[in-house]
Amino acid sequence: MNKTFSKALQDSLTVFPGYLVLGIGFGILLNDIGYGPFTCLMMSGLIYAGSMQYVMISLLSTGASIIQTALMTLMVNIRHLFYGISMLEKYKDTKPYRPYLIFGLTDETFSIVVRDLEDDIDKKRYYFLVTLLDQIYWIIGSMIGNILGNIIPFDTTGIDFSMTALFVVIVVSQWESTDDHLPAIIGILESLICLFIFGSSSFLIPSMIAISVSLMIYRNFREVKHE
Repeated sequence: MNKTFSKALQDSLTVFPGYLVLGIGFGILLNDIGYGPFTCLMMSGLIYAGSMQYVMISLLSTGASIIQTALMTLMVNIRHLFYGISMLEKYKDTKPYRPYLIFGLTDETFSIVVRDLEDDIDKKRYYFLVTLLDQIYWIIGSMIGNILGNIIPFDTTGIDFSMTALFVVIVVSQWESTDDHLPAIIGILESLICLFIFGSSSFLIPSMIAISVSLMIYRNFREVKHE
């Protein structure tokens, strides 16, 4: 086992428990609305966005239109735009892996590949292996959940909250690791305002748009201030 693969495996295993649990939850919920292993495999292989896959369960069960689905996907995953921009330099010379690296850049994968590496690690291969291994972990969890959901009857009440719980943990962790709490406060306040204005069934897209615009303005303000 060469050092690059060993390093990628070691680092990616920190993601495995979370992806296994969340993937199982997704698979169970997908089975609960009538979709079996093939659909589960296709969604985890081709969509591969944990939060969006959970949202897709709701969209599929309510018969959402293509336009609604497209807008929701854009808003839920727009944070990847900022991840992508920050990875431009690292991924600049990563052919032939680059298309897959762009596709597979999730929150957890980003938290690993953004780190600096030792000189004796093949960086291009390392990025690819971490991305691939993380997706494999997600697929394994999803398929286990979907198959178990078909064999064992589950009360799925509350399972759909697992992704929300994950993001709460991420927010708390980020809050504790930085002195700049304004972005988190902006997100919370604008979400509450949109919830009050648009209601619980329609507030997500307006709040995501408002938060994205506000954070871009805030980022530009900070850059100007530090010049």
